[in-house]
Amino acid sequence: MMSAAQSQTTLLSKLEALQCHFTWDLDPSKTKLLYQRDKLVDIGTEEGNSWLGHIYNLRGFIQYKLDFPEDAQSFFNKAAEAFRQMRNADDGPWLVVNYGNLAWLHHHLGDQAESEAYLSKVEALMKKYPSPSQDELHAEIYAEKAWTLMKFSTDRELVSDYFQKAIRMQPDMVEWNTSHVMELASAFDDSDTVLEADIFEKMRVAKEQDPENLYLAAYYLEQRAKKEERVEHEARELAEKVLRNPVSSYNGMKAILNVYRHLKYFTEAIDLAEKALEQHPDERYLMKRAALTYKWKIIRFSNKQSMIDRAISLHEEVISRYPHSSFVKKVDLAKIYAKSNHGQAKAEQMFQELLKSDLEPAEKQLLYNHYAKYLNFDRQDEKKSLKYHMKAAEIPHQSCDRRTSIKALEKIKNKRRNRMWREIEEFLENLQEP
Repeated sequence: MMSAAQSQTTLLSKLEALQCHFTWDLDPSKTKLLYQRDKLVDIGTEEGNSWLGHIYNLRGFIQYKLDFPEDAQSFFNKAAEAFRQMRNADDGPWLVVNYGNLAWLHHHLGDQAESEAYLSKVEALMKKYPSPSQDELHAEIYAEKAWTLMKFSTDRELVSDYFQKAIRMQPDMVEWNTSHVMELASAFDDSDTVLEADIFEKMRVAKEQDPENLYLAAYYLEQRAKKEERVEHEARELAEKVLRNPVSSYNGMKAILNVYRHLKYFTEAIDLAEKALEQHPDERYLMKRAALTYKWKIIRFSNKQSMIDRAISLHEEVISRYPHSSFVKKVDLAKIYAKSNHGQAKAEQMFQELLKSDLEPAEKQLLYNHYAKYLNFDRQDEKKSLKYHMKAAEIPHQSCDRRTSIKALEKIKNKRRNRMWREIEEFLENLQEP
């Protein structure tokens, strides 16, 4: 007869062999968890969202990691129900990850009998819906794993590989292909760099295959605007459709506003964001988008005080609505105060508070880069500005902020007019690539 210790060891080995969020090496920081939680909340829970089951699964895992086990169980149960409604079936391979999550959750809660019950459910599903081969997972598992790792992993090739395997096995799952193409394109999101030709073509094909997806349609239009195509008429038509869509971070609003940004139609972007807010005055996601449109115009043109006051009001409201993930908005608010008639002291105070706060490397890099720009353009302190560009550049994290800081330093080095050019030249020569 197996001893209690042997039984526990066997249970643990079975749990570790599961394919679920608890075994996918997802170990993000608390900051990342809170940030992702806000992003998932903003996606919404509208019926018909093909990723709703996956969203609930991930929200459940995040709540567990944040030490809210009861919330975790509630979300895992919602995930199972969402899958049943979406797939119109009581069971299927799409429940393997969900049952695995529940097996792990009950194990952590000390309810071994319930944990074993879910392990048995996983085994039954695997027998009923076997994977194509011993070396491969089921397509549904590859798809959910890819979608989940999109949120946490920096290994884009691995994510793409999982999506491709899922799509190869079940090519009729249009939403998998759409998400895969969006993931490929997301590598270009933090800059104005246009998509590579092959990814642009894949997006065009995906749009034809998924014609009702306004998020994809708007994102595709944004990529065309980046290529300096004149797409304003299409943008206005699509904007009207987006306004009729339920509020969600995936309803296309963000991409349409970005189209106007690339076209330099900043006033039109503000008008659209305000129109959306007028229809849904309490939606924090729309407040966030509206705040950003004001920032675009103010940073470029230092507009009249009434516009700056509206931008400050929106940013302060957004920060209060996103208490755990508003770091970037705090940086933006400091920059907007710097453009105000009486806000320079407030801007400096905000930057100093942010510089003293406990930040992750990527956040520090972003802050140093933006503080450097503020010092140069708003305070005319070039020497101190260059020091902060150097602080941003030396953080080993690849980002748009790092690239722009390095570009600013290279410009000074090449001109050789600033007394710091030799120091900068030596710094750049010794700079380590992340």
